[in-house]
This record gives sequence, C-alpha cells and structure tokens, in this order.
Amino acid sequence: MTSTLERPERATRSSRPSSPARQRTRSSEGRRGRILTYVSMSILAVFFLFPLVFMFVSSLKPDAQILRDINSPAAFLPTGEISLDNYFGVFDRVPVAQFLFNSILVTVLTVGLGLIVNSLAGFALSRLRWKGRVVVLALIIATLIVPFETIAVPMVYWVNQLPTLVMEGGVLKYDFGWLNTYQVQIVPFIANAFSIFLFAQYFSTIPASLDEAARIDGASWFTIYRRIIVPLSGPAFATVAILTFLPAWNQYLWPLMVVQKEELRPVMVGMQYFFQLNTAWGEVMAYTSLITLPVLIVFLIFQRAFVSSIAASGVKG
Repeated sequence: MTSTLERPERATRSSRPSSPARQRTRSSEGRRGRILTYVSMSILAVFFLFPLVFMFVSSLKPDAQILRDINSPAAFLPTGEISLDNYFGVFDRVPVAQFLFNSILVTVLTVGLGLIVNSLAGFALSRLRWKGRVVVLALIIATLIVPFETIAVPMVYWVNQLPTLVMEGGVLKYDFGWLNTYQVQIVPFIANAFSIFLFAQYFSTIPASLDEAARIDGASWFTIYRRIIVPLSGPAFATVAILTFLPAWNQYLWPLMVVQKEELRPVMVGMQYFFQLNTAWGEVMAYTSLITLPVLIVFLIFQRAFVSSIAASGVKG
C-alpha cells in the first residue's frame, strides 16, 4: 500500500520544474561551453590565417626587411618600408593578366564540362540497369589509387598523337598534336573518377519511384536526368564544383610538361619566373597574393553555399 502511494508522489516530484539555482547552473555551464568553443575556434582560425597574413604583409616589404623580420612578430605586421613596389615589379617581370586569363578559362571550362560529363556518367551507373555497371564502377574507383605522376609521361605521348585543327595563313589545316594548346590543359581532366563516384552515390539516394512515374508518363532517360535528378542534386553539383575548382586552378606539373608557349601558361607555372638567379622574395609574395585573391574572393562570396553543400552531401551520402 505504501509503495502504491509513493509512486504518484515520485511522479509529482519528477514533473516539478527544476529550481532556479539548477537552471542558473545549467545556463552557466552552457555559456562556458560556448565560450570555450569560440575561443578554440578563434585560435584555430588565427593559426590557419598566419601564412596568409605573412604572405600579404611580406608582399609590401623589400627583400632585406622580409629576411630581417622573419624571426620576429614583425613578420606579421605591416611595419617598416611599406610600398607597392613588389607588385609593380611582378607586372614588369611576368604577364600576370595573361596568366590569370588562362587559368580562369581553363578552370571554368574544366569545372563546367566536368559537371556535365561526370553527372551523366554517375546517372548511368546509378539509375540505369545494365550488365556490368557494377564492374565498371569498381574499375573507375580503382583508378583513384593510381598517382597522376605515374601516367603523366604516357599522357604526354598520347596527347601529342591526337588530331587537331590549326589556322595557318588564314587557312584551316588538319594536323596532329595537342601540345601548346588550351584543350590539352582541359580535356584530360574533364572526366574524374571521384566526381563520378560522388554523383553515383548521391543519385542512388533519390527514390527510384520518381523514375518509374516519369517513364510511365513517357519521359526519356535524359529528360529524367535533366528535369528530375539535376534539380534534386544541387548539393552534389556544388560539392563537385568545389572539389574540381581548386585542383584545376592549382595545376602546375601538367602545364609545365605540355605548354611551352608563354601566352598559354596558367598562373602556377608563372611561379618559376621568380626563382631564376637571385630570388626576389618580395615579388614572390606579391605574385602569390595576386593568384590567391581570386580563390579567396570566390570562397567569401560562396562561403555559405560551400559549407551547406558539403554538409548536405555528407548527410545524403
């Protein structure tokens, strides 16, 4: 009888609101946790910002001062002989505008064409039912373990055997060899194994009933891809665009091997101009600042889309 009477009393105690002291304790603990999180994130952000701050500050200093301040906090402060002479020296030494144009052209075309080709391949591997698709996907994934350096030399040989059209004296002629062209910097990197795998994984999470309903209405597979799959896969497209943009912008080894004409070189190859004879560290920092600014601007403009797309793809995948 006593235990029966105690049960409602215990239930009543558990349903009572917590005391103000306990609420204050919880709120103070939560506040301390948030402060600790913000402090840790701020320290980490400052740690990652140090190289960028050093680069931008050093681009305003002469070489002697850069070397003199390297072992002191002054290396991160715009003190001393501050000027834009290094930037003027960069434009005198290399064709920065041409290099930037080449990199922007190559990057935009590589990312744009890659989104189309890789998404179509991912669609075929995830939504269509055909024999051998699992084997094909496995072979595509297996290529991820092959370093690019191991196939770079054979690729140079094969691209030099590809047919092309050239303009000579106002006449269009048929020739062989893609060396010293824009397409040799773009075409080999359009198809990407990781991008195909990411698209295939994301597309497989979309209900197949949508395809069946569209097929009943007479839609073709390309119509399903264009009107159903693509609108529902914004996070996947954004993630692939992000992951393709940086490697395309940072290309160095491949353009160095296949492009000898200065007017076709990207910005990263232009770095070698500053390490001939005596290295001008101020101009190096100014040049790296110039080629880093476009990436920072793109990130700051699309920062929210970058974070949300990667997070959404991680949840979906």
